[in-house]
Amino acid sequence: MKTKLTTPSKIIFLISVLLPLGAFYLPLWQILMWAPQYPEGLEMKIWIDNISGDVKIINALNHYIGMRNIEVEMFPEFGYMNYVVGALIFSGILLFLFNRRWSQYLYLAILFSIGLAALYDFYVWGYDYGHNLNPEAPIKVPGLSYQPPVIGTKQLLNFLAYSGPDIGGWLFIASGGLVILSLFLEGYFRRITKSL
Repeated sequence: MKTKLTTPSKIIFLISVLLPLGAFYLPLWQILMWAPQYPEGLEMKIWIDNISGDVKIINALNHYIGMRNIEVEMFPEFGYMNYVVGALIFSGILLFLFNRRWSQYLYLAILFSIGLAALYDFYVWGYDYGHNLNPEAPIKVPGLSYQPPVIGTKQLLNFLAYSGPDIGGWLFIASGGLVILSLFLEGYFRRITKSL
């Protein structure tokens, strides 16, 4: 366990640690919606500190069913997400410098924890956003809530909504995948070395 990482494993680990840098320049998450009146679809992109896409149209439609306007200010996470990602990258580089297998496991645990926390946070926001509706809304469907899906698709009235990773989010997933690959290769090379 105290042996240094093999060169292939070390290179893959370094790439995995640097992949989250893309989060500063690429959208992390996307919400897409289709309906008969919007066959081309509507999209909302979630970045590390902003939202973009057809937000004005989505807000206008949501108004009819009593949902609040989606504004940057309603996401306190935008104020600190860049620090979280920066800390992840910094800790990953430090763990890379330790050059040990346990550092790969620790980085994977940190990455996995941040991912789970982000999904839980998104679920809590979506629950609040889809359940706390304006009672004065023009359209009311008793017992119906409009919580967007965390991951996957969901029918919301006449809209089919999809929620999932965008390019920046896929970089985090790829980062975790590369660490697992690095660990696998490390174990493989160790077995070969022992058998020689």
